[in-house]
Amino acid sequence: MIKNIAAALLGLSLSLGAWSKTESAPELPAEIKALHWQESGKGEIAGKASVQIPSGYAFLGQADTSKLLQAFGNPPSSDHFLIAPKSLDWFAVFSYDDTGYVKDDEKIDADDLLKSMKSGDKAGNEERKKLGLAALYTDGWQVAPHYDTATKRLEWGLRLRDESGEKNVNYTSRILGRGGVMTATLVSDTETLSQNTAAFQKVLTGFDYNSGQTYTEFKNGDKVAAIGLGALVLGGAAAVATKKGLWGIIGGFLAATWKFLIAGAVALFAGVGKLFGRKKSAE
Repeated sequence: MIKNIAAALLGLSLSLGAWSKTESAPELPAEIKALHWQESGKGEIAGKASVQIPSGYAFLGQADTSKLLQAFGNPPSSDHFLIAPKSLDWFAVFSYDDTGYVKDDEKIDADDLLKSMKSGDKAGNEERKKLGLAALYTDGWQVAPHYDTATKRLEWGLRLRDESGEKNVNYTSRILGRGGVMTATLVSDTETLSQNTAAFQKVLTGFDYNSGQTYTEFKNGDKVAAIGLGALVLGGAAAVATKKGLWGIIGGFLAATWKFLIAGAVALFAGVGKLFGRKKSAE
């Protein structure tokens, strides 16, 4: 069973090059070693926020994040940032969208959101087929959507299965800010998801919006988003890990403004439309 992200993707057992080499984690390929890994201090994210780099971790800016994600089989990107443990057992990708201030007073109906997601599977898989991608089906919540009013973080884990019946888990965290939302996407092997999620959440305690960008600094006249917490869940995409290998689905919501690295998230958009339709009819 493949237990290392890099091994799953590249057919190699990897660590982060110049860092300590062990028997279980041989040296990285030259292309990965050449990236500009920041090993201490704070990693700056999109000019809006930063994340403290703990001991044993490293951070990549947007240019090198794009290079690494391309090495992992994703299209190029210019607006993503990455943090990972030096073992590269998992990594997390940050992306920001200036969608506006998202009001957090909406009640989250997990059952209703799951129904919307499942109803979008058929249309989404038709699009995946056109892209030459295997079908994915929504199974249920691994972690039900929940919002922390103290940290302003909306998180959830979603169980998926492919056509062979193999099950995978997506895990996404959205951090609300004054002018938009930061998406932090965990990319992890399913076998180590639980421990990696715990490590990921610990890293997020070192995340901070810059002064003037925090959720509590909202002022009258600021841009207010036309969406709520439920729509953020429906529009969320994270990462899929399989026994055959791990591939990233990084960030995405509202095709006009949110960017995708992999188009696999299209299965969720039918659910978004149905959610908005219900809201409109209720007004």
